[in-house]
Amino acid sequence: MPQTIIDLLNKGAEANNADKYRRGNLIRLPAAGDLIATGDLHGHRRNFERILDFADLTNNPDRHIVLQEIIHGGPEDSHGGCLSYKLLFDAVRYKLCFPDRVHIIMANHDTAFINNSEVMKEGKEMNRAMRSAMEREFGQAFGGIELATRRFLFSQPLAVRCENRIWLSHSLPGDRLVEKFDPKVLDNNLKINDVVRPGSAYLLTWGRKHSQELLDSMARTFDADIFILGHQPQEQGWRQAGRNLIILSSNHNHGRLLSIDLAKSYTVEQLIESIVPLASLP
Repeated sequence: MPQTIIDLLNKGAEANNADKYRRGNLIRLPAAGDLIATGDLHGHRRNFERILDFADLTNNPDRHIVLQEIIHGGPEDSHGGCLSYKLLFDAVRYKLCFPDRVHIIMANHDTAFINNSEVMKEGKEMNRAMRSAMEREFGQAFGGIELATRRFLFSQPLAVRCENRIWLSHSLPGDRLVEKFDPKVLDNNLKINDVVRPGSAYLLTWGRKHSQELLDSMARTFDADIFILGHQPQEQGWRQAGRNLIILSSNHNHGRLLSIDLAKSYTVEQLIESIVPLASLP
């Protein structure tokens, strides 16, 4: 069992790196087919299942899906340990079933697990909570599984750019630290320093409350018109947070997904009309 999990994660990392649409640390999707965009999942298995059923990749061969922030949240073991790694393992299995159409992008909780830095959620330090649950389940094999988990998370791409000029990433650099952000992180081989503050991958996953001036600047930098982000909690599952920014959440009963036709150009208002409440799905 433990070696099976290690092999799974290693194969998942290989699939991330071999994704046919990946260029450096960026996924570039064509102007064909469609895309299901999701927000933070944080261990919410029921919404994960709804998203997969809605996407129905088996019967939609030109469809892609973007997942993010799978760990830290959801069910706990009897000691209060976080069991979200189980959902991560299932997401890796999903990636291996559709290696060029399932794209799992790096999020701030991923960078925190890679570096074993503290990250709080609802008053709990989530890395400690998840590692303790993994150690109780896997015992002496924990070290190998933890390392394989870190390698998988580190192999994830940083963002997705669609040919119709829609950009998806977990977040964007915040106004205060944007001058430290180097967009070449999207092209170069990722290094550990990139996911540690103030590395550029760190900045790309941790920024909050972006000014319109910053959004317009990032749009020029990334040659994009509209941003779809996660990271910032949304009680109603989504929010328009700027002229060219939509934030999605998928980790609670008001969670949402967004269905995008990759061959079509959109305004923000048209994208908002394509937001789907997860609770409305069977």
